[in-house]
Amino acid sequence: MLIDSLHTFLVSVSPFGEARVGIPLGVVKGLHPGVAFAVGLIGNLLIYPIFNGLISKFDHKLWKHKRYRKHSVKMMRRAKSQVGTKIQKYGFWGLMVFVMIPLPVTGAYMGVIAARVLSINPSSAFKAISLGVTISCTIIGVVSYAGTMV
Repeated sequence: MLIDSLHTFLVSVSPFGEARVGIPLGVVKGLHPGVAFAVGLIGNLLIYPIFNGLISKFDHKLWKHKRYRKHSVKMMRRAKSQVGTKIQKYGFWGLMVFVMIPLPVTGAYMGVIAARVLSINPSSAFKAISLGVTISCTIIGVVSYAGTMV
């Protein structure tokens, strides 16, 4: 059970699926759906402080390099054009819904990037991303639980 919980946690904190993959993986490996939900949620909630801290640290150190700066500006412009107007228009709720929708290219990692690119207050961004992650994990948890009932 400990190994399965660890796998669920690691997948839930990774950018390659987050809790959308972690929770069902835990259930498939035999974890109780409630345990898989809790472990997946905790892993997914840790993304904001870890990823935001890493971005801050590396951005501060690498900004002096022209190649990094050029690539970062290009990425920020692209992110703003794709999701910026909707998130900026609706603010907290726009960011929360963006993170909440359990589809590829949405989620906590992209939420952190969007919040930074759109200069959303870190406190508000953390709350919106946390609420979106919680709702997304609840959706995935319910679907995973329903899958065990069949």
